[in-house]
Amino acid sequence: MPVIVLEAKDFTSPLFVVRTWEVLSSCTTFSLVASLDSSELNKNLSYLNTFRIFCMFTWCFFFTLTLLIHILSVIQFHSLIPISWKNLTMTVAVLGALMCLSTSVVFPWIIMDHQKLSTHTVAAAVLSCLTFLAYTSESYVLRTQAHEQRGYMGSMPGLLKILQLWGGCQMIPLVVDVVCGPPSGVHCWQRWVSCMSYGVCIFMSLVTLVVILGDFAGRCLLPFDRFLAGFSLIGVLFYMVATVICFTKILQLRDIRHSIPNKGSELVIAETVVASITLLAYTVDLAFSIKLLCDRSHA
Repeated sequence: MPVIVLEAKDFTSPLFVVRTWEVLSSCTTFSLVASLDSSELNKNLSYLNTFRIFCMFTWCFFFTLTLLIHILSVIQFHSLIPISWKNLTMTVAVLGALMCLSTSVVFPWIIMDHQKLSTHTVAAAVLSCLTFLAYTSESYVLRTQAHEQRGYMGSMPGLLKILQLWGGCQMIPLVVDVVCGPPSGVHCWQRWVSCMSYGVCIFMSLVTLVVILGDFAGRCLLPFDRFLAGFSLIGVLFYMVATVICFTKILQLRDIRHSIPNKGSELVIAETVVASITLLAYTVDLAFSIKLLCDRSHA
């Protein structure tokens, strides 16, 4: 099959410009962070490496994914890939914006040494914010396209599923630090119930994403709308349990704050905020799924 290269005018299109911006800014960001000396990082936190790995993985992963999408769009090979291209590009854009927003908060808050700022750390923080703006711009450009061009992931239920996946991804470094870190006054059963809840929900989000991107909805044993409604209901139940545990941990830490580092309590608060946002996403998604099932039953 011959390869059709874009015309010259297509190299100035909004999508081409923002994807080029994403590739350059994300590449520069992780290159700057990788070149940082240990003296330029916060040395007062035991969980620094966990969040540094999280930030580096986020920048490198979305740089690689965006570069592949960019190249495939230029040479127009995306029609040969057995996935839903419009759903893939929307998912990468929105999830990239959310994940880069997280790194833009985590890097200055946890990784940077606030008492000894350097040019490299400040530049990396600024470029991380620019990467977030780039992915946000691509999300906006894709959302302004016709409904047929943006696919299911560009609809409100699709965006909620991306938000659910983002919430699960945020829990990974938090849970790793809580489980592998020093004792924090939190009961062991609370840790493992939270880990199980987050793990099950991340697995369900990934399964849903694979089904949508691979256009496997017609091959599901159950109707796809019931499949999504079931996953949303399970997500609501699990995140209700996790959110209650988070608020319980906050109360426990308030009682023993004198024996807990300040940053440890801040991480619990961050986990509670993310869990609450994700619970809200699952709840709204469940409402959309129930409305869809009711509309189809009356049709």
